[in-house]
Amino acid sequence: MYCEKPEASSRIIILVRRLDQGGAQRQLIALALGLKASGRDVRVVLFYPGGAFEAELGSHGIPIYVPGKHGRWDTIGFLIRLAICLHRLQPDVVYSFMNVPNILAVVLRPFLAGTRIVWGVRASNMDLSRYDRLSRIAYGLERRLARFADSIIANSYAGKRHAIENGFPEGKMVVIPNGIDTKYFQFEAEGRRDVRMEWGIGEKEILVGLIARLDPMKDHPTFLEAASRIARVRDDVRFVCVGDGSADYVGLIKRQAVALGLANQLIWAGARDNMPSIYSALDIATSTSAFGEGFSNTIAEAMACCVPCVVTDVGDSAQIVGETGSVVAPADHSALAAAIQRLISLPPKERRALGEMCRARIMSEFGMDTLVQRTEHALGLA
Repeated sequence: MYCEKPEASSRIIILVRRLDQGGAQRQLIALALGLKASGRDVRVVLFYPGGAFEAELGSHGIPIYVPGKHGRWDTIGFLIRLAICLHRLQPDVVYSFMNVPNILAVVLRPFLAGTRIVWGVRASNMDLSRYDRLSRIAYGLERRLARFADSIIANSYAGKRHAIENGFPEGKMVVIPNGIDTKYFQFEAEGRRDVRMEWGIGEKEILVGLIARLDPMKDHPTFLEAASRIARVRDDVRFVCVGDGSADYVGLIKRQAVALGLANQLIWAGARDNMPSIYSALDIATSTSAFGEGFSNTIAEAMACCVPCVVTDVGDSAQIVGETGSVVAPADHSALAAAIQRLISLPPKERRALGEMCRARIMSEFGMDTLVQRTEHALGLA
């Protein structure tokens, strides 16, 4: 949908680059649906069309507008088209997600008289040396422009601390942890059977998974090192990596897996969209992020599907699992392997009981109703 003026002024515009698969994008979808269910007029403006989650928004009656960005270097023309689009939509609030949308939201503020500008900060402790020059420039601009936002929502306490340390105005920052749709993310017995059959996992085999995009911040090498230690002493344990990434990085970690002798015990599943079934297929979930993590959706989603987790102490991961999971230092494959082996050693009945505790924690602490209510308040709508 292009940016024709709607019949009535939009209440909330969510501004984001695109709706590809990913934790932040999944959270955006859940929030948009929750706000709509609460009676808000929600519309989404994208830089690029064609993302995996677009159809889900459309099926729930949430309009999508695409001013159209024709590649990385389409800057001035896109900025003009975006300004026209937002001006025509006449939003009460623009809620932007992540650095470039955040930057453009405040740059275009002169065209949005009376509109409240709210930023979304989704990560913490980013090691920018691992990313390209444009990413570093974007973060530098974001830091300098943060004072022009009306409010800044971090989805983790770690993200808030990191932002303040880098010059974001503390008085404008609020933490709203992500919300999990526990009606969608729940254990699926049939899905478990189907996925394990697809992957050739035996009924008595234990499946340990890392669900994350293939990116340096997720530290797949530490997961692979830990998997190799376990594989040397257990032939009833299989491992799976779910997610996609750049061809160069994927090639690098796949070569590492072969060198570690994991070819027969490791599955590369790629990106998947049937996530409740994928989580349900696991016996243990891991998060091995070395840096940059804020609130890990995959941890909370796995827990909602009754899967116990072993996580690195990065971002708010330890706060998410609480007493239901194991927490180890980042980049410590020995500690990671030992924590996974402790869960493997539990009798199946005890591991299932721990999984039920995981789901109960997500339902009580990170439900969608809480997310929507807190967000409405931060957007100035409550």
